[in-house]
Amino acid sequence: MTRSATDSSANATADQTNGDILKPRTTGRPVYIIDGARTPFIKARGEPGPFTPVDLAVQCGRPLLMRLPIPRDAFDQVILGCVNVLPDEMNPARVAALRLGMGESMPAFTVQINCGSGMQSVDTAYKYIRDGSSDLILAGGAEALSKAPMMLSEDAARWLAGMGVASSAQDYVRQVTRFNPMQFKPEVSLIKGLTDPIVGLSMGQTAEVLAQQFNITRKAADEYAVSSHHRLARAQQEGWLDGEVVPAIAPDGRIYKQDDGVRPDTSVEALAKLKAAFEPPYGQVTPGNSSQVTDGASWLVLASEEAVEKYGLEPIAVIRDSEWSALDPKIMGLGPTLSSTAILKRQEWGLNDVDLWEINEAFAAQVLACAAAWEDEEFCRVALGMDKPMGRLDPERLNVDGGAVAIGHPVGTSGNRIVLHLVNALRRKKLKRGIATECIGGGQSGAMLIEAI
Repeated sequence: MTRSATDSSANATADQTNGDILKPRTTGRPVYIIDGARTPFIKARGEPGPFTPVDLAVQCGRPLLMRLPIPRDAFDQVILGCVNVLPDEMNPARVAALRLGMGESMPAFTVQINCGSGMQSVDTAYKYIRDGSSDLILAGGAEALSKAPMMLSEDAARWLAGMGVASSAQDYVRQVTRFNPMQFKPEVSLIKGLTDPIVGLSMGQTAEVLAQQFNITRKAADEYAVSSHHRLARAQQEGWLDGEVVPAIAPDGRIYKQDDGVRPDTSVEALAKLKAAFEPPYGQVTPGNSSQVTDGASWLVLASEEAVEKYGLEPIAVIRDSEWSALDPKIMGLGPTLSSTAILKRQEWGLNDVDLWEINEAFAAQVLACAAAWEDEEFCRVALGMDKPMGRLDPERLNVDGGAVAIGHPVGTSGNRIVLHLVNALRRKKLKRGIATECIGGGQSGAMLIEAI
């Protein structure tokens, strides 16, 4: 299990809410979040979207860098999370850095830990700065799920290889006679990628497992999904996302100004009409209470105290702690309870000592299962090593402006987005501390403790 650290006790700051001190994990320099931006999340609609992962990274990176008093070549490195890397954008971090004008000498690399990739980029940058080897890093995530490639079967590949090595007319004719059109039925790589190779379950099926284990009803999942849409719609209407989301301009001139998968008028009655997507006919998980397949990118600028002073920067938050955990892939959706509880134990906090939570909404049933698990005595004792349940997480502290059910879940980006939005929501509400966390396909999870400035 990979674990990161927090600042030294000399750099821990008093929380003004109840006077307690944020407890450091190990020594190290403070790491500041300076600014961040993301593109609108664009819903995939059955065909390739207008942007590649690098296109999206550049679309939100340019205005972010333009509004900061930092020369573009002053960064130490660029780190980008991306899962579905396109063949003509290998190492998209480097391609994006060059297109952003950050200089030919700018080191850049791409990280991949499925749904946690966007947070992994932040955590990796956090450790570089905390440990003193870097002062200024651009960390992000980018994904274009609508452009996930189609795949041919191995049988089709063998047939094509046979055609390629045919050395005579006789060999060529013999190979042609072996042609089977069914071998060339394409497979959607995204579907294969969202199926765990160890347990043989799709991500949606793992959410069904949790729904059964914790008695999450279809109605409860649909109610949660409706709330996610309504919260996002309100945030858009009130302008709460205006500084966070920057427009993206497609090659045909179309301008995307906001997340376009939100359904402000949806209702529990409307969602109840949808069929189960993964365990028909009686499953709880439907397209309406699952995260949307989307394209999008997000960046955060992280800096040391030295960089803050050198460039006259105004930090908006401090990263205080992070945690990575792992568990059985069949119940991967419970991952946030492990990684987040580890942070809570170090701080000696309860769930509601955290002002705001961002739990990535892979599925409504998965988020509800995490909340139910924290209330379950046996789960807390066996899985979390606690003498009593963690208790009830206040829903008014959770995903206050909606989540991936309404916004979408470009897998390499979401971990970055939830950190960015957590910072902005804390500042808007004049609150102090928050935890961003997500489940990760394959049975892992990440969590990050943020303190707003």
